[in-house]
Amino acid sequence: MSNTLSAQLEEFRANWVNIVPADRRATMEAHIAHLAASGIAKTAKQVGDKAPTIVLPDAHGKSFAVQSLLANGPVIVTFYRGGWCPFCNLELKAYEALLPRIAALGASLVAISPEKPDDTVATSAMNALTFPVLSDVGQHVGKAFGLVYKFTDEVRSVYDGFNLNIPEKNGAPGDWSLPLSATYVIDRDGTIIFADTSVDYRYRTDPLAVLESLERRVAAE
Repeated sequence: MSNTLSAQLEEFRANWVNIVPADRRATMEAHIAHLAASGIAKTAKQVGDKAPTIVLPDAHGKSFAVQSLLANGPVIVTFYRGGWCPFCNLELKAYEALLPRIAALGASLVAISPEKPDDTVATSAMNALTFPVLSDVGQHVGKAFGLVYKFTDEVRSVYDGFNLNIPEKNGAPGDWSLPLSATYVIDRDGTIIFADTSVDYRYRTDPLAVLESLERRVAAE
């Protein structure tokens, strides 16, 4: 398998086209276009904004305050859809591989999903993650960042076809919604200095690009 996340995702997308039935792909493509037209990628928190407070349970149910990490340096916060999402798992593993380099720059990393804590435990174990994985049940933090979108009935039917009950996964009965797969870098004063809020979950900013933004920050100090 290729070394960079961008290359891994490209390979996976090529295979995804062959696995997912054409009608489901068309529905998902239409929904991505709908999200792009909605403007959510621009109305979500962006560079220069102050990051909302993030206090969430970790994989063990213990309350974790992300802002407490800022005393030591910037924090990368990546929102992922859930451990059921193969694109997300590739991204999480790519960040884990770069964790020593992130730490060497004085930065920290946390991941956030709307899944229940029990599922974040499974995601951490499956991907051998050593950074905090937080559970945003009810998506209060995701909403504070402006990242949460509702499913259309058509998209819901696609996920039904995959036997994916999103409200059940997220411990939120009747709530068919997810966050954009967004990544932020929050500086020590709480200001967002990097933001990726793409509406297409199949594409992610390569962690190497996030690392480069941290390196530029360090060089400018």
